[in-house]
Amino acid sequence: MSLELALCLITLFGLAGIGMPIGYAIILGALVYLQAAGQDIALVGEQILQGLFNSFVLLAVPLFIVAANIMNAGTISERLLQFCVAAVGRFKGGLGHVNVVASLIFSGMSGSAVADAAGIGKIIIEMMSKEGRYPRGYAAAITAASATIGPVIPPSIPMVLYALVSNTSIGYLFLGGILPGLVMGAVLMAMNTYLSAKRGFAVEEPVPLRDLPRQTANAFPALLMPAILLYGIYGGVTTPTEAAAVAAAYALLLAALFYRALSFKALYGILVDSARSSAAVGLVIGGALILNYIVASENIPGMVAQSLVGLDVHPLVFLLCVNLLLLVLGCVLDATTIILVILPLFIPTCRELGIDLIHFGVVAVINCMIGLITPPYGILLFVINAVTGIPLREIIGEIWAFLAVLIAALLLLILVPEIVLFLPRQLGYGG
Repeated sequence: MSLELALCLITLFGLAGIGMPIGYAIILGALVYLQAAGQDIALVGEQILQGLFNSFVLLAVPLFIVAANIMNAGTISERLLQFCVAAVGRFKGGLGHVNVVASLIFSGMSGSAVADAAGIGKIIIEMMSKEGRYPRGYAAAITAASATIGPVIPPSIPMVLYALVSNTSIGYLFLGGILPGLVMGAVLMAMNTYLSAKRGFAVEEPVPLRDLPRQTANAFPALLMPAILLYGIYGGVTTPTEAAAVAAAYALLLAALFYRALSFKALYGILVDSARSSAAVGLVIGGALILNYIVASENIPGMVAQSLVGLDVHPLVFLLCVNLLLLVLGCVLDATTIILVILPLFIPTCRELGIDLIHFGVVAVINCMIGLITPPYGILLFVINAVTGIPLREIIGEIWAFLAVLIAALLLLILVPEIVLFLPRQLGYGG
């Protein structure tokens, strides 16, 4: 490691350790590196501007954020919940199942775990904890766990970011996330069934089957969004970025005109919040772009790849070790930083070892999502604590069972790549 890189890392981790936003810390660390190396510090601005303005795919990020915020602001979330209650609320642990199924559906609209937890999650937690039917910590924990499905089933903002750093197809990444997302939903529902039976949670009054068609029709326009997105991308009608624009426009038309649940004042607030969220993500992306330039200058990916290939590491052992590292990093770093800064270090090695980059990307994104509910950092735990007021200690006390089954699902996906690659291969992927 060169002296310049050491100074960069010391600056980065030192500033991040005292609470500076990670984007600022990365940029300042890069400035220290360039100054110490005697390079023009204007390279920071050049690399950031080139990376942001030359990447059409990054436009999808703010558009998906807008779509998710509009979905949360209108009555769309409530209509989807009513449909889920009618469909699965009658079973043991019914409202827990409603929670998971709602996340599966909403994930096809937002692409964001935080949007899922802060929007539809708040509503379902109130339903579950009302009159003491479920402990509030349990309701919050299963909400946080199910929200991790959001960025796995398409659309997915983290997968858009992974496509940026790995130069892989967003369309195939989206396809690769569908079955793993369903696997995550299945293991969470299985654990919810087990815990509900063990702890004697109340069974909900079943919604009459004759009401199911009405509830379905009420939610049908919202349920169409995932179908429109997937048809647009895989039918060759739109690019993924254009599909993000379609999602935002469809959400706006649905909330404002069809359901008449969105005022101009509310829309202004949505656009302001979306701009702030997009700027926060953009800051980290900008920092990652200049940091990736430094990493390339130091030839770190080549050195890592060469050392691992020299050791004749088996691809499965490499995958398991990387995912173990990501689980640890997920306890202290956010998903965006891991995807943009850490994953590019391993991509050349994956190519050398013959590891499929679609499989690696989907598994890595799921790993990062598990990090969102892993104490002590677990950003989803803090989000739910902020929007509901439920103490963190109650949420953390209940999260471990759901965390365990999600890690088990992750291990299954690592060992059986076909679960990830089945749908992409059906639509022509040859990797």
